[in-house]
Amino acid sequence: MNFRNKKTRGYSIIEIVFYIAIFAVLSLTVINSLIVMVRSFAETTVQKDFLQTGVMMERISREIRQSKSVASISSSDLKLNSTDSSGTAKTVEFLISGTNLQFKENGVLTGNLNDPNIQITNVTFTQITTAKGKAIKIQMSAKDMRDRSARTENFYDTIEMRGSYAS
Repeated sequence: MNFRNKKTRGYSIIEIVFYIAIFAVLSLTVINSLIVMVRSFAETTVQKDFLQTGVMMERISREIRQSKSVASISSSDLKLNSTDSSGTAKTVEFLISGTNLQFKENGVLTGNLNDPNIQITNVTFTQITTAKGKAIKIQMSAKDMRDRSARTENFYDTIEMRGSYAS
């Protein structure tokens, strides 16, 4: 028998090992890319929630800025005397209830200001009175429930009550 003229069919063991190695490297690259994308999406979601908390602070600031006077204030509760767009008197209240910052208008609870994924861990209202006017200082801490690293973001603002001298 002449073995030199016989054609071999199939792959050699070296070719199979080479193809498996290429497949493994490509698979690891794809899996790593997917892991990076999932982590990036999670971080973007957390940052969006904290951005929404900043928007919530702007809502509080706007209400304080437009108010006429402070009806009552404690470290975690602020009640303001204000007017609506038609000039009718109204009261606006911000209070902490558990891990939610609630908003009341004329004594009626309109809902939580914070996103369900955000826990308000601390809020403090402080009244500042000077010879030239009145202001409210707000300090608030928030934590996102979806954040794996359990970060707490702090928000601060001092708002002048412009409505108190508008009349």
